[in-house]
Amino acid sequence: MGGSSGFQFNDYDNWNSNSNVSSHLCLKRIAIAGPATWQKITEHSRGKALVIDTDEGDLQKSKADMKRIGNLYEQIVSLKNLQLADEKAQKGKSSQYGVVLHNAKRESNLLVLQDLLATKTFKTSQYDIFTIHEPKERIVYRLPYFPDRITHHAIMNVLEPLFVSSFTADTYSCIKKRGIHKLLRNLTNDLKNVSGTQYCLKFDIKKFYPSIDHDVLKTLLRRKFKDPDLLWLLDEIIDSAPGLPIGNYLSQYLANFYLSYFDHWLKETLRVRYYYRYADDIVILDSDKSRLHLLLTQIKAHLAGLNLEVKENHQVFPVSARGIDFVGYVFYHTHVKIRKQIKQNFARKMKANPNDVSKHSYLGWLSHCNARHLTKKLLSQ
Repeated sequence: MGGSSGFQFNDYDNWNSNSNVSSHLCLKRIAIAGPATWQKITEHSRGKALVIDTDEGDLQKSKADMKRIGNLYEQIVSLKNLQLADEKAQKGKSSQYGVVLHNAKRESNLLVLQDLLATKTFKTSQYDIFTIHEPKERIVYRLPYFPDRITHHAIMNVLEPLFVSSFTADTYSCIKKRGIHKLLRNLTNDLKNVSGTQYCLKFDIKKFYPSIDHDVLKTLLRRKFKDPDLLWLLDEIIDSAPGLPIGNYLSQYLANFYLSYFDHWLKETLRVRYYYRYADDIVILDSDKSRLHLLLTQIKAHLAGLNLEVKENHQVFPVSARGIDFVGYVFYHTHVKIRKQIKQNFARKMKANPNDVSKHSYLGWLSHCNARHLTKKLLSQ
């Protein structure tokens, strides 16, 4: 992760929560417009209300604005792609009831699905909605295997590389070869610059998935794609539930995409060097505590334009004093520890049953941090 140390705010020091720019309508339009439109803010005097209209010329000026792509729907609805989607969707799930039911008439089902999509008569099925409580309470939406989960995989077979190409290198969740361990390596390496990473801003977004605004998401998708049939299908799925439903295969990519322009704004307009986002959990490092507090104010204003809110438990703190509790680990400048709760869960399972099936999963977590003595202790119980 290159770039200069810290931030280069330029004229953005004048941007604060007291500005009339923070009105909901204006911010929403600014957030959608991206960094090119944010630059226009500096051309106005402080305190004046702004209503900024965007046009295609503005959108093309930003690195975050990718060329709009068309002619994708035919690829998605092709029988070959639906067969591939079916294969991917049922990997490791062959014994599930919905998969067994589908496989009893697999070929005819895929032909029916192809016809539904080709004639644009596909409708999202009724969700099975339930609540989970691990690690925290979440409402999960589950769709039947046929036709919905196959359809989501068919979409992502074609769109995944296009979505990923629009993400910054600092986005890690739900991206192949860019998960927790890639984040761990990058953050550990960046913390070697002790002077440049003395302070941490850590926050997440309040009720991120349920808060995603359908109108804003559709606007962003229309900046990326121009295929009307594809946009029809995405709209149909998006409007099938409030926010983005946790449990949908497509939701994790749409959620990442929803914040992708925000990522580009931070990296390319505000020149944030040390930035890490895993879903809606965000860590930013800098040498100056006051700059992080100012940045937090800007972030709150920008996210308000996306109808998102920073959770109240946001923190700015010295890294050396407490470490960065992030993605299951606690990061310091000199070492990395496993999160206390994960350690306690592992110890409890090993005490109850040394051959617990989760043993190798926990050992995998421990292998990526400084835990040699802890591992020996836990395995000797």
